[in-house]
Formats: sequence, C-alpha cells, structure tokens
Amino acid sequence: MRKKPTVAELEILQVLWARGPSTVREVHDGLNQGKPTGYTTVLKLMQIMADKDLVRRDEKQRAHIYSARVPREQTQTQMVRDLVDKVFGGSASRLVMHALSSRKSSPAELAEIRRTIDEMEETNR
Repeated sequence: MRKKPTVAELEILQVLWARGPSTVREVHDGLNQGKPTGYTTVLKLMQIMADKDLVRRDEKQRAHIYSARVPREQTQTQMVRDLVDKVFGGSASRLVMHALSSRKSSPAELAEIRRTIDEMEETNR
C-alpha cells in the first residue's frame, strides 16, 4: 500500500496533476507561484516521493521527468475515506454537514451537490 502524501507532497502532486509529467525545475516554478520554495527542497521531496512510490521518475533524459503515480481523484477518494473514518466516526453525512456549515458555498456548488444527491438517490432505488 502506498504511503499517504504529506501536505508538502500534496502541493507537489497538485502541480504534477495540473501540468502532467514535469522536471523538478518545472515543479519548483509551479510551486513558487504560490509561495517561495527552495529548489533543493523540492528536489529532495520529489526523491522521497519516488521512494514512497507517490511519483514515477523517468531517468531517460538528462533532466529527470516526474509524474504522479496515482490520479488526483483516487488520492482524494482515499484521503476523504481516511478523514471520514478518523474524524467523523465513519459518517459521511457528518462530514458533509460540517463542510457545508463551515464555509459558504456558491449557488453553483450547491446545485452540483443537489444533483449528486439526486443521482445517488436514483442509484439506491
């Protein structure tokens, strides 16, 4: 089983999911758009992530190319499952209620939530 990414590793994965396969320099540049991060720090984190099997490293070229091993959706699903189990006692409804009450949702987001609930109700009939 793959190890779960840390917060810093998730930031790197966000860049890889958005950009696709990238060099350390490209990931570093992507991260620096949000907050300054040292190149060697990014390099070391990506090496650790390769050891943890979070990213794949293609060493065919001089500049190694890294890509996420797991799609964004799969990582999100696993992390939400863990959150529901560990924080909300296995109750998805408690998670949803807490999420909706802790931050204002746009009308578009609420409409999407309603559509998802409607679809789930149809599937469960």
